[in-house]
Amino acid sequence: MEEMLVSLKLREQEKDRRIKRVLQKSDEVDVVEEETHFTSASAHILIGEIMVCNRELEKIKENVNDIEKRLNNIIDVLGRI
Repeated sequence: MEEMLVSLKLREQEKDRRIKRVLQKSDEVDVVEEETHFTSASAHILIGEIMVCNRELEKIKENVNDIEKRLNNIIDVLGRI
């Protein structure tokens, strides 16, 4: 996920560099933004995936906590024997 964000950032930086080059060549050039594959729809999809992953991580954390409690209970019982 982090790699994807870095890649998107690099694309944005490259787009900015291209626009600056066009502006430097002539003050009379109309700059038309290049079409990008990253849209608000794709951003919503990524945000949705992040939310799903976050919920799954929370469930995993809860399961780990439950297992730790059970292990501690078993250790306590064994310590009394």
